[in-house]
Amino acid sequence: MRSVDETLNVLQDELRVVESQLSEPDVASDLTRLRDLSRRHKELAEINTAWNELRAAQSDFATAKEMFNETSGDDRELWREEMNSAEERIPELELNLETLLLPHDPNEGRNVILEIRGAEGGEEANLFASDLAQMYRRYAAIRGWKLDVIEERESEQGGLDEAIYLVKGEDAWFRLQHEAGVHRVQRVPVTEAKGRVHTSSATVSVLPEAEEVDVDINQGDLKIDVYRSSGPGGQSVNTTDSAVRITHLPTGIVVSMQDEKSQIQNRAKALIVLRARLLKAAQDTQASEQGDLKRSQLGSGGRSEKIRTYNFKENRVTDHRINLTTYTLDHVLAGYLDPYVDALLAEKRARQLAESDGR
Repeated sequence: MRSVDETLNVLQDELRVVESQLSEPDVASDLTRLRDLSRRHKELAEINTAWNELRAAQSDFATAKEMFNETSGDDRELWREEMNSAEERIPELELNLETLLLPHDPNEGRNVILEIRGAEGGEEANLFASDLAQMYRRYAAIRGWKLDVIEERESEQGGLDEAIYLVKGEDAWFRLQHEAGVHRVQRVPVTEAKGRVHTSSATVSVLPEAEEVDVDINQGDLKIDVYRSSGPGGQSVNTTDSAVRITHLPTGIVVSMQDEKSQIQNRAKALIVLRARLLKAAQDTQASEQGDLKRSQLGSGGRSEKIRTYNFKENRVTDHRINLTTYTLDHVLAGYLDPYVDALLAEKRARQLAESDGR
């Protein structure tokens, strides 16, 4: 087994090779190769920088310790401070390097397809889905991401049957990946005359956006139907056949889109969602159909399968995966999700480090 230093020397050699390949004239015309090399270069450059910073701190500590032992008086105290400062930096730099050396997430750096749907609880579930949609919109604004609406279908009482967004940001996947699952709400619905608290749920699906070079879709594998768009309660909102339904025949994945008035625009949006679902399905070695893949994230959508609970009466939010509870529901719904996102990422990193140490 290689030592850490041997591994880092190998990666440093690979960085030189990748830099040389990126300078080759034919790479610029090969978009797939250019993208893959650019991503690998970014990963390797981050590792190399972290290694250099750690070695510099270790060198500073060794030098300061040597000078501390050889001097006296005020100079000795100055070297003591320098030695202590370097010693304090080293563990943090070691942890950063260990984290960068963990298995790489193939979806890191990708944009995200975020899908939100009402689940159990009737119209109250759709109203809660609308609240979640607003929460993620605000979170995207806080993080500086661009959010494009692919589809928003309103329910009869102003909630959302379904919302699909394209979230564009370099760290969008990194920070949103753990939002997938069943979100449960406990509150008094607006339709409840006796003031009783009801429990409802909505599902959130997080998929990496697929580029055309990632997923080769054979047009012969697609069944495309067009139909007339309709709004809540079946009310017609369009007098032309602009809505599009695309069925991917090999997998049975179906994507419907009616948000735009143009059939061409709806078809383009449907293909974005289809590529994302096909990419995620391809990344799951156990699943060949989107239905199996979605169940791994969402289960059946039942309230008992929740990943997070939002209790309005107590202003409480609980993430059941990491047993984190705060009484800041108003802040969370306003888009301040980072305390939960950061805790989930920290738990994932700790688990990966523990598994790495156990090998």
